[in-house]
Amino acid sequence: MLKNRLIQSLLLLILIPPAHAQEPEVFVQLGDSQMVKSVAFSPDGLLALSGSWDNTLKLWDVNSGREIRTFKGHSSSVFAVAFSNDGRLALSGSRDNTLKLWEVQSGREIRTFKGHSSYVFAVAFSNDGRLALSGSRDNTLKLWEVESGREIRTFKGHSSNVLAVAFSNDGLLALSGSLDKMLKLWDVESGREIRTFKGHSSFVFGVAFSNDGLLALSGSGSLYDDDNTLKLWDVNSGQEIRTFKGHSEIVQVVTFSNDGLLALSGSWDNTLKLWDVNSGREIRTLKGHSDSVLGVDFSPDGRQILSGSIDNTLKLWDVNSGREIRTFKGHSDDVQSVAFSPDGLLVLSGSGSASDENDNTLKLWAVDSGRLIRTFKGHSDDVNAVAYSPDGRLALSASDDKTLKLWAIDSGRLIRTFKGHSDDV
Repeated sequence: MLKNRLIQSLLLLILIPPAHAQEPEVFVQLGDSQMVKSVAFSPDGLLALSGSWDNTLKLWDVNSGREIRTFKGHSSSVFAVAFSNDGRLALSGSRDNTLKLWEVQSGREIRTFKGHSSYVFAVAFSNDGRLALSGSRDNTLKLWEVESGREIRTFKGHSSNVLAVAFSNDGLLALSGSLDKMLKLWDVESGREIRTFKGHSSFVFGVAFSNDGLLALSGSGSLYDDDNTLKLWDVNSGQEIRTFKGHSEIVQVVTFSNDGLLALSGSWDNTLKLWDVNSGREIRTLKGHSDSVLGVDFSPDGRQILSGSIDNTLKLWDVNSGREIRTFKGHSDDVQSVAFSPDGLLVLSGSGSASDENDNTLKLWAVDSGRLIRTFKGHSDDVNAVAYSPDGRLALSASDDKTLKLWAIDSGRLIRTFKGHSDDV
């Protein structure tokens, strides 16, 4: 089935054995498969955002599962999505090498950020919504000014694809994970590399800061290594605190709950796992997806979980019971990324595919009904990542078209395109 196609594609097209000098590529060409790659809650927990390999983002009503809106504009798969903290904006990253910023309420594409020379795998908003961060297959991170679309600086240091990025809550630090098996901590103001976290024996697919900025979480794995673990790190010292074991395949995505007591992971073994951060104990496994889980997010109140999968769906879960509450359907390709709006009323999703025949959009959804509100169109390739601005009025997207785009949530208007990456964002 699709999982077999995924593994075969990775083996044949992507993962070159370690003995070769060339670094492997990360993402998959699967023809007509329609993966949900990334997911995110709005800050109020009422909306969810997803990014897919159908090149779109979708916004969902969490309570009803209704698709609210589809965001179209990317010309290839959407790998990452994020809400601004106010829930008005969404950000997406795509295989079209761009990020896009979207207005959540309208689905309007506000802006495209161009500059990466290859796929945009990861995007993040700073808490104040002024800055955006992207990670790319061109081995760099880029820092962007959201209002103008200006590229502020490029962070160089990784020797291979940057697969994950995160801001600390105060916006002073950035964290990245890479195909080079390392995490790196950066000073945002200067672009200086502060430290490297070493310990994983395989690719680092996911990274996250705790809300207090004292801890970092990473997820790892590959097809020729049995790492498939999460690791907890002390940010100040770089020391590894503990390893979380339980997944049987690659850990694609990780995040903390707002109180920092729980960790959540999504894996190629088709499951999500909930962990006790202090003890490393596995609390429960969430089963329901029929293929790899590529995106996860906690609702702002910590009571619900959102996931996106290669099976083209988003799922909403109850944290306490592990019960599946609702499935969101609407993307025609893989959902690459999802994000809740800050008020939790909306969900933004980004989509796309390695195929060039898809719509490369973001979609905005109403959480309570599941209604599709709007589709954001503008990227010319996959949307890899999306994010909301803190006030929820703007959305930022990153794409394989080497740009970021800034969008107005209310209207769906494209405000600005950020150019500067020489590879996929």
